[in-house]
Amino acid sequence: MKVTLLSIFCFFVALVQAHNVLLPPHGKQCFFENLKKNDELAVSFQVGSRDPNNAEQHKVDFYIMTPNGQVVLKKTDLDHGDESASASTTGKYQYCFSNEKTGRVDIDVSFNVHGVIYVDMNDPKSDTLDYAIQRLSQLTTDVKAEQGYLVIRERTHRNTAESTNSRVKWWSVFQILVVATNSLFQIYYLRRFFEVKSVV
Repeated sequence: MKVTLLSIFCFFVALVQAHNVLLPPHGKQCFFENLKKNDELAVSFQVGSRDPNNAEQHKVDFYIMTPNGQVVLKKTDLDHGDESASASTTGKYQYCFSNEKTGRVDIDVSFNVHGVIYVDMNDPKSDTLDYAIQRLSQLTTDVKAEQGYLVIRERTHRNTAESTNSRVKWWSVFQILVVATNSLFQIYYLRRFFEVKSVV
């Protein structure tokens, strides 16, 4: 019995995966999820760059569409997010990341898809082991998604810090060169005042 429960739990955990997509310039990437009525689709994502020297924070648009093409959620200019929408009808729901406003080619989106399967609390089956396993699977999914988000966020902040440190270093070198050049020029210029010129 314990082996069976452990196998089921591992199966649910294996369904949770992080995804990465590189958005093309002026393009978008869309994905689909089959939902039943009252299910909840939740997507957490982080926008970054695959170039470690790029410290710029990129932004994308995100939206979710129903099976009949109606937009139920639209957010613009996001660098990260944790968005969710409930399914009003059963069908294939579409969620998209859009880079249509800019021509950047290195926008990398890492995202996790998770959600809540609707369970009627008045249903006698809701107080079962299957429901407890589903709930545990959902909590595990949330924890893993949060960890993935933190890893990506740390990578983005590290890239920003390293780029800033590099700029500060080269600016300091430039300032030292300017000060040294200015000092040498002043010494040379002042020496001309104290030179004794003899006329033969």
